[in-house]
Amino acid sequence: MSVESVSAQGFARESLAVLQHITESAREDVARAAELIARCVSSDGVIQAFGTGHSQAIVLELAGRAGGLVPTNRLSIADLVLYGGDDPSVLDDPLLERRAGVAARLYELAAPQAEDLFVIISNSGVNNVIVEMALHAKARGHRVLAITSLTHTRAVPAGHPSGGKLADLADVVLDNAAPRGDALLELPDGGAVSALSTLTGVMLVQMAVAEASSLLIAAGKRPPVYVSANVPGGFEGNLELEKRYAGRIRRTAS
Repeated sequence: MSVESVSAQGFARESLAVLQHITESAREDVARAAELIARCVSSDGVIQAFGTGHSQAIVLELAGRAGGLVPTNRLSIADLVLYGGDDPSVLDDPLLERRAGVAARLYELAAPQAEDLFVIISNSGVNNVIVEMALHAKARGHRVLAITSLTHTRAVPAGHPSGGKLADLADVVLDNAAPRGDALLELPDGGAVSALSTLTGVMLVQMAVAEASSLLIAAGKRPPVYVSANVPGGFEGNLELEKRYAGRIRRTAS
């Protein structure tokens, strides 16, 4: 890659090419993901979205945003403090997401119901808490939708004692097409800059939500979606929609 490629236009050109590629290559997998989402919503289930690190950006794209589905719940390691009563100092541990038992605790705090769908996001798909959450959800009968980089996950060893990776455990996998290490533009003297997985993850999420909404409409059901709270009546209307899922979805500012 030339020095000229490490630029705003270089990233725009390369990332747009990847986005265009996944709109075609992921079509069948997006359709399968949409079926899981529509089935969950139709069954009065909640979409339990989980990720760590920068994957939380994709969780936020799915859970609790304007234009998104109402029955969505954000799971976060911070729930140990927000809902579990742990001392905030536990979050200072840089290796917390690799600790055994964290995912099981987060699952218990969320108290999912049988019809809930788990959407687990991880670029590498190998961190302990990610794999543990997938294993925990599968063992309890939940369907699992994964958003991950198949290129990255195939290039690195498993981090969980089981030897499993997120992509191995999911019912449906959406490949975000990010390179190993996530950064897209190679630097002349080694390393790379400009991460890709957030852009492609957002695209995949919104494609799947749009397709799921189409399936719901075709079945004669109105998709329960949020309206921006910054338009007249939006906040009040959203509160009414949320009542259907009272106690099952959590909306926090953190």
